[in-house]
Amino acid sequence: MKKIISGISIFCSIIISAQESIQFQELPFKDIIAKAKKEKKLVFLDAYASWCGPCKMMEKNVFTQKSVGDYFNASFINARFDMEKGEGREIAAKYGVRSYPTYLFLNGEGELVSQNSGYMEAGMFVTMAQDINSPGNKKGSLKERFANGEKDPEFLINVMKLNSSSDFDFAKKASERYFENKKKTEELSKEEIGLLLYFVKSTEDRNYSVFTSRKAEIIKFLPEETYKEFDAQLKLSKIVEQSIDEKNKRINEDTFMKAAEPLVGKEAATTKLNQTKLSYYEQNANFPEFEKAALDYYKNADAFEPNELLRAAWIFSDHIKTPASLKKATEWAEKSVMRSETSENTYILAKLYFLTGNKEMAKNYAEMSKNIAVQTHKDSKLAEELLNKIH
Repeated sequence: MKKIISGISIFCSIIISAQESIQFQELPFKDIIAKAKKEKKLVFLDAYASWCGPCKMMEKNVFTQKSVGDYFNASFINARFDMEKGEGREIAAKYGVRSYPTYLFLNGEGELVSQNSGYMEAGMFVTMAQDINSPGNKKGSLKERFANGEKDPEFLINVMKLNSSSDFDFAKKASERYFENKKKTEELSKEEIGLLLYFVKSTEDRNYSVFTSRKAEIIKFLPEETYKEFDAQLKLSKIVEQSIDEKNKRINEDTFMKAAEPLVGKEAATTKLNQTKLSYYEQNANFPEFEKAALDYYKNADAFEPNELLRAAWIFSDHIKTPASLKKATEWAEKSVMRSETSENTYILAKLYFLTGNKEMAKNYAEMSKNIAVQTHKDSKLAEELLNKIH
């Protein structure tokens, strides 16, 4: 009898504990957003990964606490998604989730209202949520509020920070409104200068006039030489636009050099031209031109970061057939692997060894790539496919 009572007691305590915890809705993402809109609440989304230690600690130590459950269950539509499975992958890509745990707070339009990350004690976690759950964040769509002319500085900074990677154009418009309404008598802070420089991309941008008129304030935080270099790059961006022959999908090198050389000198102009060609020909899938530009630009490979060389090597491994070019790409990939071995760079190197006929080295590095992927909970499928080809 005692055993039965004890069993019931344990069962009841589990039920009570579950009721005290955050109640996560097991619904498709679109239904979560629709529910938030209908109930006029924000969504709290726990973006986690199955292997993440701090995620498990949050689940065990924080989400189960009564104070946390009471506040989150009353205030939000709560959801959890593994960012490496199913819908989680799309959510991670859409909202720029790069570390775990990440806490996404979304409105009924699916727009990001706040994004935080890392392990937090229960008190801090609830305080953060209370701050985010303010009436201002539930006024409606951020884009609607922006379209209606909202000028509140905190609102505009929030739009900039939340959308800088997921919706750059929207974030840039918010930055323009922010700096237009910044009083000339109020000096720019270091953070504001950082935001200004992040969103000004061309001399055609509305923020460019702020960049030039407030030079004296900017060079308090930035060496004047760096300011001048940045300005020259903005001017070069306009020349790049004028040099693109959209009809023939080519860069007019003579047009570019004629305008750029007097501005920044031959060396800097040539560097910018090569960078432009690499970017443009990759975007337009013109790989013969990309091949020529890369071989020219990375001629002195020691002058470049291994990860930059690895990106070019990866494109070569997928699209280039010339044996001499593939051999050069192999050297680029080797530099990355020499610095540190990852599942990605060892796979690219293995593939390049395979393409250049070195099957033994290809097998060694493909096996290494597979093992590292398994150890770091990453996808080992590409390495396995390559091993099958080698065998």
